[in-house]
Amino acid sequence: MSSIDTHRTIDTIWRMESAKLIASLTRILRDVGDAEDLAQEALVIALERWPKIGIPDNPGAWLMTTAKRRAVDLIRRRKVRDQKYVEIAHGMDLYKEDHVDDALNGEIDDDLLRLIFMTCHPVLSQDARVALTLRLLCGITTNEIARSFLVAESTIAQRVVRAKRILRSKKVAFEVLTGKQRKERLSDVLEVIYLMFNEGYSATSGDQWIRPLLCQEALRLGRVLSEVTPNEPEVYGLVALMEIQSSRLKTRIGPKGEPVLLMDQNRANWDRLLIRRGLAALKYSKKLDSTLGPYALQAAISACHAEAPTAAETDWIRIAALYEALSRVAPSPIVELNRAVAISMAFGPSFGLQIVDKLSAEPSLKGYHLLHSVRGDLLVKLGRFDEARTEFERSAAMTQNAREKMLLRNRANECES
Repeated sequence: MSSIDTHRTIDTIWRMESAKLIASLTRILRDVGDAEDLAQEALVIALERWPKIGIPDNPGAWLMTTAKRRAVDLIRRRKVRDQKYVEIAHGMDLYKEDHVDDALNGEIDDDLLRLIFMTCHPVLSQDARVALTLRLLCGITTNEIARSFLVAESTIAQRVVRAKRILRSKKVAFEVLTGKQRKERLSDVLEVIYLMFNEGYSATSGDQWIRPLLCQEALRLGRVLSEVTPNEPEVYGLVALMEIQSSRLKTRIGPKGEPVLLMDQNRANWDRLLIRRGLAALKYSKKLDSTLGPYALQAAISACHAEAPTAAETDWIRIAALYEALSRVAPSPIVELNRAVAISMAFGPSFGLQIVDKLSAEPSLKGYHLLHSVRGDLLVKLGRFDEARTEFERSAAMTQNAREKMLLRNRANECES
């Protein structure tokens, strides 16, 4: 394996393992800033050694072992002698001589959920929560986050540093809350898991259209959360949404990793087990509360696609009605853009285009590439190919995902020919 291939492999491993690594280290050190620093140290060591010795059979365990040793050294250097040190040093598996795999397969599942509750603390601003979560749990760089939110990289870096400093100074506990505190923070936790899943379902940047492992991790966290909050309808609404959306993951890319859009996917290859689980979770959410919340409404929209035998049999009128309901409980320009698509499918592209043209003046969508790709698609259906090509080219110039950029450029070329 060449040096370039090795470094690409390490980068992939890091994206897969960094969140678990940071979560475990946070449990040990009770400081998310120190945890991230030590995780980065382990990565640097891997970058130095793996090109020489080869990729370990269990790279996640190797990184965990390396970071754990430095965590122990850090604690010793600080000469912590209080009860917390005794508890950590003698009471947790990571400080025993057992194989690291045992520790990873034990408490690691709860660690990520604890980390989410920690990063969703109300002492942090909404912007800081999102930035810190994407940085720690999704392994997205500050530069990628900045491009996604159309702000300077230094702004995102400052938000992350400030957020870690606040968590440290306020001594925010690393725990899954109970009772009233958990309920108060639940909506933020759900949003974080939702963001995590969306980043996996449609990556904002990079060379891959999807990041399946990120979707799987978000879905797992949602399932764990549903077990500890069995009476929260929106938790089950979000789980239902992720279950149904996950059923399509294998069909969202072609043989060469190219994007495959919803209407072109082979529905026979959708995972029926995940669909059944999603429909069951949605049914339970409705049982808990007949008034559907934002996540349950999105799950109901996904269910319409899942229950249609073919793309042509999709109940677009019902989907448009559900988007109308969603726009009332959670109004946003993105929801309105999705409603425009549903309206166009149900009643014709000219009706959808009217909505999209109004959204073109929305400041928050100024750099949103999907606004232009949706408009381009509607223009194609209306036979206005020159205008459509311009929209696809604009969209391609805005996106930071290489696969999506290629798809949009191909669509622009098709308009020209």
